[in-house]
Amino acid sequence: MKLNKLTLAILTAMLLGIATGQGYRLFAPDQAPAFAGNITLLTDIFLRLIKMIIAPLVFTTLVVGIAKMGDTRTVGRIGAKTLGWFMLASLMSLSLGLLMVTLMQPGSGLSLPLPPESASSGLATTSLGLRDFIAHAIPKSVVEAMANNEILQIVVFSLFFGLAAAALGDAAKPVVMLLASSAEIMLKVTGYVMNFAPFAVFAAIAAMVAREGLAILATYGSFMAQFYLALGCLWLLLIAMGSLFIRRRTLALLALIREPVLLAFSTASSEAAYPKTLDRLEKFGCDKRIASFVLPMGYSFNLDGSMMYCTFAVMFIAQAYGIDLSFAQQITMLLLLMVTSKGMAGVPRASLVVIAATLNQFHIPEAGVLLLLGIDHFLDMGRSATNVLGNAIAACVVARTEESLGDSAPLGEVDTAKA
Repeated sequence: MKLNKLTLAILTAMLLGIATGQGYRLFAPDQAPAFAGNITLLTDIFLRLIKMIIAPLVFTTLVVGIAKMGDTRTVGRIGAKTLGWFMLASLMSLSLGLLMVTLMQPGSGLSLPLPPESASSGLATTSLGLRDFIAHAIPKSVVEAMANNEILQIVVFSLFFGLAAAALGDAAKPVVMLLASSAEIMLKVTGYVMNFAPFAVFAAIAAMVAREGLAILATYGSFMAQFYLALGCLWLLLIAMGSLFIRRRTLALLALIREPVLLAFSTASSEAAYPKTLDRLEKFGCDKRIASFVLPMGYSFNLDGSMMYCTFAVMFIAQAYGIDLSFAQQITMLLLLMVTSKGMAGVPRASLVVIAATLNQFHIPEAGVLLLLGIDHFLDMGRSATNVLGNAIAACVVARTEESLGDSAPLGEVDTAKA
């Protein structure tokens, strides 16, 4: 299948990044740390540009989408379907991670020195309670929420704003039209920002390889291979679930979202792929109102790859320390992660924080998280790509159940279109 220019540029940037980073490791090892620290400036610029457009893009598209739905019953019905799918996907992701890590036993016979049980992971694990999560979800100020890119808080405010606009009807039309125009402007800005993506990808990959080296892949090769095998199984399961609703068009969807998936993988940031995912869903024929509603909610409640990683990593650490969890404890852990994983949005190094908090609950040494720190970026690449896939499928499934999934644009037209 023909690759468009941006996809090809990102793939080329990944290969050049690997070659450059490894070149520093081999021929200028003393300069590698400084190179890694300096080159990440390009990645930081790109991610800052993404953060610059995320808040206004989420707010404008979500409010317009809700306002155009017309009434609270429609919003409630779509919201219930969305959350129902998210809960099903979450349970499936967590359960599959638990099943795969139990079958493969990656932590058993680990030929690595284990961190002392008294060692600290340096991660804050006290902010994952239900009370704190609910308090965090409700914004004190929408300006503060947008300034901090708190997607969940922006979603909550946008829901209220959109419902109020829908209830006012004609009186709110000028504001809705203004926000619709603003959303189109933000999508155009997205197109400009995406032109910088290959440079950011090159910098991210080069810095990671220069800092960690490809040798770490050999050290943790077995664990990483098993985790990516588990992710592959999750992909197949998500695609199979989605195909029950969108049927033969599943392959067309996968072709359309390859670019945002690749972008999320190469930058290890699903947030970086948000604008492009929204654009591609619209090209696929997903009703823009529904895509604008489901996608931002998915970034708070439907991080399939991250949730699988939580169960996989907790059991890996338990196996490494020779701690056997009973079946009842494993089920309890799964249910606990169902709740705590919903608080991952907006938390720095969120998956590791959730894992550390879960380890404490089952008296597994928190120091085990240190086993994952060196390869977390490599693992985060797969998690981020999976999160994008899961949310894209969720949006299309909800659109199909609402009979709002139209025909996709021709692939050649999509490849040449500008956001």
